[in-house]
Amino acid sequence: MSDITTNFDDRIVEYEQLLSDFKALLKSNSLKFTIQREVILETLYDSDEHLTPESLHNLIQEKFPDLNIGIATVYRTLSLLEDSNMVTSLYFGAQGKKYELGAKNHHDHLICTNCGCITEFVDEQIEERQDKIANELGFKMQDHSMQIYGICKNCRN
Repeated sequence: MSDITTNFDDRIVEYEQLLSDFKALLKSNSLKFTIQREVILETLYDSDEHLTPESLHNLIQEKFPDLNIGIATVYRTLSLLEDSNMVTSLYFGAQGKKYELGAKNHHDHLICTNCGCITEFVDEQIEERQDKIANELGFKMQDHSMQIYGICKNCRN
C-alpha cells in the first residue's frame, strides 16, 4: 500500500473517531446531531487555517451553498467544541477569536499584530526547556500554549 493510501486511510479513521466523540458530546449535552453541526466539524477538520466564526460560516456557505446554516449555529457549536477541548482558540482582542481543531499535534504560534496571520511551529528545544523549568520548580505541567506576537516578514517588507 502506498504512503498516500495509508495517510488517507489514517485520516478517515481519525475523522471517524472525531465524529464519534462529537456525537457523544452532543448526546451528553442533550443536543441533536444535525448535518449543520457535522459540516462545521468537517470544515474545521479539513482546514489548515485558524478560522473566525464568520470565516468558517463563509467557507461553509461556499462549499455547501444549499445548506441552511445560521451564524448563531456556528457560534454555539464552536463554543461547545471549545468547552470540550475539541477546538482551541486564539484571542485577538477586538477582532475576536480564531479557532482550530484541537486534535492536531501540539504546536505553538507566531502571530502578526499587523495583518493577523498565524504561523504554526514546533521546536523540540523549547518543549524540553519548558519541561525542565516546570520540573525544576516542582510544577506538574498539564498543557501549555505559546503565542509570540510581532510583525511578520510580509508586513516588514
